[in-house]
Amino acid sequence: MKVSCLQENLAKGLAIVGRAVATRSTLPVLSNILLSTDGSRLKLSATNLEVGINCWIGAKVEQEGATTVPARLLADFVNSLPPERIDLDLITRTQTLNLKCGRFEANIKGIDAQEFPLILVPEEDSRLTIKPEVLRQMIDQVAFAAATDESRPVLTGVLAEVADGKLTLAAADGYRLSVRPVGLEDADERTISVIIPARALQELRRIAGEQDQPVEMLIAPNRNQVFFHMHDVDLVSQLVEGAFPDYRQIIPSNHTTRTIVNAADFLKAVRMAFIFARDAANIVRLQIIPGADGGPARLIVTATSAEHGDNVSELDAEVEGAPIEIAFNARYLIEALAAVDTPDVSLETRDPSSPGVIRPVNGSEFVHVIMPMYMAR
Repeated sequence: MKVSCLQENLAKGLAIVGRAVATRSTLPVLSNILLSTDGSRLKLSATNLEVGINCWIGAKVEQEGATTVPARLLADFVNSLPPERIDLDLITRTQTLNLKCGRFEANIKGIDAQEFPLILVPEEDSRLTIKPEVLRQMIDQVAFAAATDESRPVLTGVLAEVADGKLTLAAADGYRLSVRPVGLEDADERTISVIIPARALQELRRIAGEQDQPVEMLIAPNRNQVFFHMHDVDLVSQLVEGAFPDYRQIIPSNHTTRTIVNAADFLKAVRMAFIFARDAANIVRLQIIPGADGGPARLIVTATSAEHGDNVSELDAEVEGAPIEIAFNARYLIEALAAVDTPDVSLETRDPSSPGVIRPVNGSEFVHVIMPMYMAR
């Protein structure tokens, strides 16, 4: 293999695939990045057997070939080089990759490319197309609600459901639920329901951040994989096996109080309350007071720390229904409010022991259900 490419392109490609490199593995080759020629481009690949990423960068290929080299060592060295041309030359007999850039040179010992697991791409033609900005927003509004505890593997994933011309993402961890549907222009009659690891979607979010062309999504249940194709980047992820809870049953069908408040002000008030709530099981109390005799309605946010003191924030609001006092986990509230994409947000409540529902006002169909916390009197 004899290839030349620009330092900045190689550094960018290594950053894209680097997050899929296995950090703890019994297979040494999984700590490596596969470099292989592909036409007039250099292909970089990495996998931890759950997520695999392929990335292509422009290159001048003089001699075809492939090898794998330690990911961290290669990335650290390339990032240290000046922004000039890098020449890569593989000594096949010893699997040593020689790199030259200006007056800098290194020899990196690798492992034969044949030992690297194949990152297979499904061949089916029926793909869903999603705008990158919509996909980024959907992941931002859903993935944070997935569980991090591995005791229930299905909850560490995000349900991806295709039905009735819509793609719906849903995630839950037992204390909260996030749901975000979006209409599809190219959906066929198939109904698909699979669980994608939240970590894979977060990697996709990172990569899609620089994309401006539509992202193609292909679910291959028979191979237990989901595949995302972007400009010069592919991401393949294993699916999570199991049955996801019926999220529609979790969303309350009615409420007695609906409170509309400025989303940024609400988020700021909860963040301030969290400073005190950290020492009190993250409990933040919301007191919702309808307007009386033509006066303004109010939302009062409070947190109390037995050791350090308390905090009170008062916000103007629009309240339909009865007054209520309810408590939530401050961190969960912050993450939900940060995902709202409109100036105003609504909070629907029924009673202090029933879930609250957060929705954007005049925005996307994002729905977030959050369980209340017990309030000691």
